[in-house]
This record gives sequence, C-alpha cells and structure tokens, in this order.
Amino acid sequence: MTTNASNPTILLIPGHWLGAWAWDEVLEQLTALGRHAQALTLPGLDEADPGRASRTLDDQVAAIEQAVAAGSDPVIIVAHSGANAPVSLVLDRHPERMSRVVWVDSGPVASGVAFAPNFPEGTEGLPLPSFEALQEQASIEGLSAEALERFRARALPEPAPVLRQTVELSNAARFAVPTTFVCCSMTSAQVVELADAGHPMFAEVGNFTNVDYIDLPTGHWPMWSRPDDLARILAAGSAEG
Repeated sequence: MTTNASNPTILLIPGHWLGAWAWDEVLEQLTALGRHAQALTLPGLDEADPGRASRTLDDQVAAIEQAVAAGSDPVIIVAHSGANAPVSLVLDRHPERMSRVVWVDSGPVASGVAFAPNFPEGTEGLPLPSFEALQEQASIEGLSAEALERFRARALPEPAPVLRQTVELSNAARFAVPTTFVCCSMTSAQVVELADAGHPMFAEVGNFTNVDYIDLPTGHWPMWSRPDDLARILAAGSAEG
C-alpha cells in the first residue's frame, strides 16, 4: 500500500450486508482526486467464502488491522453504519495508527454493547429485510431504482456471530483521535442533542475531543445517493490528515 503523511490512505469500511463493491463510485472519485483509497470486504460478507456465516467480529477486526498495518503511516478509516463495531475496536487498540476516523451516518460503539446480543441461535445471519421494513429504521432517500436493485442483488446476510459479540473497549486514547461525523439521515444538531442528552446510542460521541460535524442531507447510504459529495468530504479530510 502506497501512503504518506500528507496523503494518507483512506480505508473505506462498509456497513451491514455490504462488501467493498458498495464504495465503487466513491472510490473512483477519490482516485480521480488524487487520494489513496482502499475499500474492504469484511469477513462474513464475501460471497466467495463458503464459511462466511461463521465469521466473527474478531475476524472483521483482524482484517481491518491487517489493512491498517500494511502502510507505514497512520490511515484514515471511514466507517459506514454497522461497520462502527469493528472500527470502534480497531480504534481502541491502535489509536496511534489513525490520523482520522470518519463516521458516515454512524458513530462509535460504547463498551459493553452488542448489535443484537439475543440474535436467535441456529440462525446463520441477518438477511437484508424488505425495503419497506428497512426504511422504518434507516432512510433510503435518494436511492434510485437501479441502486436498490443492486443492493438487493448483492447484499449478503450479516453473520450471526458478528451481531451477537459484545464490544469491549478500554483505551481512552481513542478519544483524542481526530474525528468527523458525516451526518446524513440525521442532522448534526440532532446528533449533538442526543449525545448531550445521554442517549445510549450516542453515549460515546461527547467523549471525543477533536471533532468535526458535516451535514450531507440524504438517506443512510450516501455512497450511492451522493457519492461525489461524499468523496469530496473524504478527500478534504485526507488533506487535513
């Protein structure tokens, strides 16, 4: 991996059900802007992996750690949605290797939290629900029929072990890492208000000491609804390092 301190590598980590393919448009634009970027497919979300249903959160963390270690300089990690669990763990373990963490319609996970601790035993994973059910939890605003069709065709179930595993954090140094929240389906003002109110889903937000908030009004998947704008935001963050 080619990287340097003035143009750090940007690691793009997709959320639930998604592989590296989800970042194709953003990756193309970042490359055109002269940025070093790499999109990851986390263990459990590779359709060519026959054992994907047994992959764990630890496996996902190890894959990100390997990508982080491949360069000589700190990297920028971009976490979309459900990538917040493995990225929170990597940040906790290797804060010195992060020049910035960007949460895209997402945010850090608090210690002791699992996405679905009671996910049924004997179930391989969580498939992508119907779009009618999905939009009750996450906005699909801005997604074209073509984007939705691709989403449905390529999405893989999120492995059950990933959903059940509890995140355990202990390193307060993570709070000093430069942090950007790209707020899409919820405004930055709403995020700050919920964090100030002690909402459990935003419990960690107020602990970070070097924070930027950027509003990018759209749905929960801005890599498809506003890929060029998202790429420019990430490129700007790369320039700031």
